[in-house]
Amino acid sequence: MGVVTLEQVERQIAKGFPFLRFAPGVEAAFRKDYADERVRLALIWGVVGTLIYDLVYFGDRTMMADVFGELLVARFLVFTPFVIGCIVAVRRWRNALLYDILSVAIAVLGVTLPMLAATQSASPYLFVYQNGNSAAFLFFVIALRPRFPAILAGLVLMCASHFTTTKLTGAFDAVTYSGIITFYVTLSIFLAVSAYFLEQKDRQNFLNQLRAGLLYDQLERNAERDELTGLLNRRSLARTGERLWTGAGASAVSAILLDIDHFKRFNDVHGHIEGDACIRAVAHCIRRTADEAAFVFRFGGEEILVLSACAEPLTALAMAERIRAAIEDLAIDHRGLDDGCVTVSLGVALAEPAGTTLEKLLQVADGALYEAKHRGRNTVALADGLVPGTRVA
Repeated sequence: MGVVTLEQVERQIAKGFPFLRFAPGVEAAFRKDYADERVRLALIWGVVGTLIYDLVYFGDRTMMADVFGELLVARFLVFTPFVIGCIVAVRRWRNALLYDILSVAIAVLGVTLPMLAATQSASPYLFVYQNGNSAAFLFFVIALRPRFPAILAGLVLMCASHFTTTKLTGAFDAVTYSGIITFYVTLSIFLAVSAYFLEQKDRQNFLNQLRAGLLYDQLERNAERDELTGLLNRRSLARTGERLWTGAGASAVSAILLDIDHFKRFNDVHGHIEGDACIRAVAHCIRRTADEAAFVFRFGGEEILVLSACAEPLTALAMAERIRAAIEDLAIDHRGLDDGCVTVSLGVALAEPAGTTLEKLLQVADGALYEAKHRGRNTVALADGLVPGTRVA
């Protein structure tokens, strides 16, 4: 399932859904939510529904004594094991279509089994007995609540089964039989209309909840992102950096701290609007060039920080050098310099989380950055200390 965006949800809300169908991405999210919710309730409704269905045993014994044995088999040896199997299946395979199909199967089987036995009965209570199937119609639509197309299919099949088996009993004259048909058709129409509006409300609630969740996620992302560059900001450094620090395990964490060479002169010559564009271009270049698992922060002004789990100094140096070369290859015009090109200086430091703190790592990386500037800029320097065996390159 693809990621649903806020724009997709708002577009769906504006467009509406009179046919109870969303655009593909939103529909996939709805199906997953629908399946999870129905599976969560499957055991409850399965137990309640089966218990009610089997308690009709007492009605079978009094009203249908001549086929009581057949009804015992139908209820306890066919229907009950089938429902148990359906519960196991939907909990094992969380799938919206499977739930709909099994719901229809349970409803049709529940209506058909007692009436099949009734076709062999001479009981004078057949009219009262067949009315009990109205409870199965109600349970199917109100409790099981499959999606609307499944409800339509189920109601049609339940009516067809009930009308056929009722006719086969031979117990009703034409007027009584037509009355039975009228009752169940009316009941089915009422239930179908109710089911349509109930699902429409469910879908509207789903859209509203999904939109609220996406809005909250967007606000959280915006609070942790630098507005100019889209990189993580200083506010998110404590949380994200700490998560990386504690999750690194035995690996070292590398910090690459860089800033744009002679950026104040760039702003003086080009102006602040082009200065902002320069920072954006450099930031996007770093995000593209850094390792996929790295976290990239706008550390302040033109300074950018790259944090990643990195066990080897050479690996961190290689990433820093890729970044340096990629920014130089951008060939951003710098009219305040003789060579006329924007470059960056980078300081690299590594530390094992067990031996120091993130704050100390950043301080050492800052010292390496100043070492790179001292050497003439547009270069990478590796800090001494923290991880044994490292030294300034």
